[in-house]
Amino acid sequence: MPHEIDPSFLALPLRALADAALARARALGAEHADFRLERVRSAAWRLRDGKPAGSSDTTDLGYAVRVVHGGSWGFASGVDLTMDAAARVASQAVAMAKLSAQVIQASGSDERVELAAEPVHADRTWVSSYEINPFDVPDADKTGLLTDWSERLLAADGVAHADASLLTVQENKFYADTAGTTTTQQRVRLHPQLTAVAVDPDSGEFESMRTLAPPVGRGWEYLAGAGGWDWDAELAEIPELLAEKMRAPSVEAGAYDLVIDPSNLWLTIHESIGHATELDRALGYEAAYAGTSFATFDQLGKLKYGSEIMNVTGDRTAEHGLATIGYDDEGVAAQSWDLVRDGTLVGYQLDRRIARLTGFERSNGCAFADSPGHVPVQRMANVSLRPAPDGPSTEELIGGVERGLYLVGDRSWSIDMQRYNFQFTAQRAFRIENGRLAGQVRDFAYQATTTDFWGSMSAVGGPQTYVLGGAFNCGKAQPGQIAAVSHGCPSALFRNINILNTTQEAGSS
Repeated sequence: MPHEIDPSFLALPLRALADAALARARALGAEHADFRLERVRSAAWRLRDGKPAGSSDTTDLGYAVRVVHGGSWGFASGVDLTMDAAARVASQAVAMAKLSAQVIQASGSDERVELAAEPVHADRTWVSSYEINPFDVPDADKTGLLTDWSERLLAADGVAHADASLLTVQENKFYADTAGTTTTQQRVRLHPQLTAVAVDPDSGEFESMRTLAPPVGRGWEYLAGAGGWDWDAELAEIPELLAEKMRAPSVEAGAYDLVIDPSNLWLTIHESIGHATELDRALGYEAAYAGTSFATFDQLGKLKYGSEIMNVTGDRTAEHGLATIGYDDEGVAAQSWDLVRDGTLVGYQLDRRIARLTGFERSNGCAFADSPGHVPVQRMANVSLRPAPDGPSTEELIGGVERGLYLVGDRSWSIDMQRYNFQFTAQRAFRIENGRLAGQVRDFAYQATTTDFWGSMSAVGGPQTYVLGGAFNCGKAQPGQIAAVSHGCPSALFRNINILNTTQEAGSS
């Protein structure tokens, strides 16, 4: 059922504050100005062995004014919801732009900030897709469900500890700019997670196993099984899988064919494709903090990113995606576009300045700020690997492997500053022998370069294997900002990938 914008947010003096700020920016000679008022409510509950271990419920409310004045950026923010205060914040933003212009001139640069054109979107409203707002659910119901789930795990043989958590966010934004765009939006998202821990009392060795359920742009209904997630079935199988992992032998290092489940592959997409195709990073703007990208701008349309069956999209429109919006923080309408087509790099993620700077006609809507106190920066869309329309099932992919591993669930990862050399682990790795699963192994990591890895992809699963994974905590920028993002993918088969024995690697000098 479609929802309306929270009336308590609409009751704030949104337009009056925007009018005061934008009028002052115009009067001071700004070539462009935008106003953004946000209210972000975040709540979390944590249980340890079925007992409360902490909770929080915070709200961040404020507004920001960003200007282009004299060809330079200026930014300021405030929390005083009066017209005079909003006008003062606009004056501060213009003053910052003038100061920035002096610094740029002193450096000898003549680069001016110009923004790609965007149609005017007047009086637009957008609400994300959910049924039950988690903030309408009593806290006792939330802790009660987490307690029940924890107790189920703790009642199973071999489970020594159980951790449970739930993160929920409601994000409201009002945006207006001097071109005439005004948008009002509301997004809801949540992330439930349970972890079981087994401990060998004799050796002290331990292993853990976490639920595979991804964070989603849904409401409370997700915890009741909406979206096809069977919580009862997953909780029932974790203890047995964990016990098997405790008994599993250490992997034999070498080359293996890998069938990778979406619950693991989403993170490899995030690190080796999602970040690598942020054009600000490829141009060097993130070099001081988060690194650059091997997928440099001169390789657009040329770089063989992977095999010909590799098709990757950037998408701000996917239903229930964590990075799904109606309009970004520069007033750009949400879009879907190709990043990799038939294995070749064909696109990037853009904001309005980077789009204009590099000759694109339009931004694809990737500007985002995680709070009213932060300036919008270019952030990741939902970056997803497309399934094959008539592709195989996961079982059929496994059936085509003589010697390999089936990897399930994300765990740890490492990638270099150019998003090229990497290694990833998984929560579970099952040996594949002659097309059949043959028990778990431990101490494994898969290692490759980005282009070798995606070039080795020989089959992608069909739509029936597709899952939208993701994370709440993608970090970028200085000062640091956090964004939630989803990555959809099918199961996929990769040939001849190097598998490390992590225990042996840790002991090598």
